[in-house]
Amino acid sequence: MVKLIGKVLGRKYTLLVNNGFAISAALLMACSLQAGAFEMLIVGRFIMGVDGGIALSALPMYLNEISPKEIRGSLGQVTAIFICIGVFAGQVLGLPELLGKESTWPYLFGVIVVPALVQLVSLPFLPESPHYLLFEKHDQAGAKKAFQTFLGKEDVSREMEEVLIESRVQRNIQLVSVLELLRSPSVRWQVITVVVTMACYQLCGLNAIWFYTNSIFGKAGIPPEKIPYITLSTGGIETLAAIFSGLVIERLGRRPLLMGGFGLMALFFGILTITLTLQDHAPGIPYLSIICILAIIASFCSGPGGIPFILTGEFFQQSQRPAAFIIAGTVNWLSNFAVGLLFPFIQKSLDTYCFLVFAAICLAGAVYFYFVLPETKNRTHAEISQAFAKRNKTHPPDNTDPGTPEPR
Repeated sequence: MVKLIGKVLGRKYTLLVNNGFAISAALLMACSLQAGAFEMLIVGRFIMGVDGGIALSALPMYLNEISPKEIRGSLGQVTAIFICIGVFAGQVLGLPELLGKESTWPYLFGVIVVPALVQLVSLPFLPESPHYLLFEKHDQAGAKKAFQTFLGKEDVSREMEEVLIESRVQRNIQLVSVLELLRSPSVRWQVITVVVTMACYQLCGLNAIWFYTNSIFGKAGIPPEKIPYITLSTGGIETLAAIFSGLVIERLGRRPLLMGGFGLMALFFGILTITLTLQDHAPGIPYLSIICILAIIASFCSGPGGIPFILTGEFFQQSQRPAAFIIAGTVNWLSNFAVGLLFPFIQKSLDTYCFLVFAAICLAGAVYFYFVLPETKNRTHAEISQAFAKRNKTHPPDNTDPGTPEPR
C-alpha cells in the first residue's frame, strides 16, 4: 500500500493517515472483552499489522529524505531507538501492578492510541519531505522552506543545489516499479544487499530469544512472580544499545556496526547453546545464559536493529526509493512470518541446538557484508551508486539516476 498512498499523499500525510489504522485497532482490541467478541481482537491485530507495515516503510523514507548526509545515519537510528522504547514501555505497562492483569489487559491494547494521537497533533507542524516536494510536486519554494525549517538556517542553497541537480535529470522520469527495480542491472547488488539485510534482520534469532527468556530466567532460580521485573532488563539493554548506535554510527560507519553486530550475535548464540546444554551441570551456568541473552540483544540493537532501514534509503535514488522500501518491507515481514511459523518446529526438533541455526545465519550475514557492503557514511546517493557500479558491471554517468527507465 505504501507506494500508492505515498505517491498521492506524500511521506508526511501517509504517516498522518496511518494513525487512523492505529486508532481503529486500539478501539477494536480495547473493546473486545466488554463486547465479548474475540473476533474484534483478531481484526484489531490485523489492522495494527497494516499500521506497522506502512509505518516501517514510510517513516524511514521520510527520515532519510529530511536528513543532511552528515547525520543521516544518526537520525535514521531514531526508528530503532523508539522501537526499543516501545518494547520497554510495553514491558513496564504489562507489569501486574499496572495493566498486566486479567481485568486490565484491554486497556494495555488501548494504550496504542496514545502515540497515534501524539503524532496526529505534532506532525502537522512539520514540513513535508523537501525531496518529495521537488521531485514529485515540483514545488521549489516549498522545498526551500522545508529545508530552512528542518536545518534551522536561512541559507540552504547548497542543499537545494544537491537536490536540484538530481531533480533536473529525473524531472520526466516516472517512479520505478518494483518489477523494473528488480530487473535493473545497475542496482542489482543494491537490491540483493537490501534483501539479505532485511532477511538477516528478522531471521537472526532475536524473536527466538524472547521465546526462551522466561524459561531461562526460571531455570536460573528466579521466582516466577519476579520474572516480569527481571525481563525489564532486556528492554533497558535494547534501548541503551540503540542509543549507543545512534551516537557512534556517524563516527564508526554502517559497515562495522552491521558486521560487528551480527558477528557478536553469532558468537553469543554459540556460547548460549553450550550454557543451555550444560545448565543442569552447575548452579551458576543458567546465569551465564542470562548474560548471553542480554549480550545478544545488545549486539542486535547496536547495529542490525536499525541500519537495514537506513541502508534501504541510502542505496537508491528518489525515483527508485518507494519500490525499494516495498521490497525491503515485504522481505522483512515475510521473514518475520516465517520465523513465527517455523520456530516452534525448529525448537521442538533441535531443542537448545536451535540457536546454532541462528548463529549460522548471523555469521553468513557478517561474511556477506564484509565482502559486498561498501561504507555509505557521509556519501551522496550518486557516490553510493558509483561504489556499487563495479560489482554491478555498470558505469553510471555522473548526476544520473542509475537503474531508472528512460524519460517518457
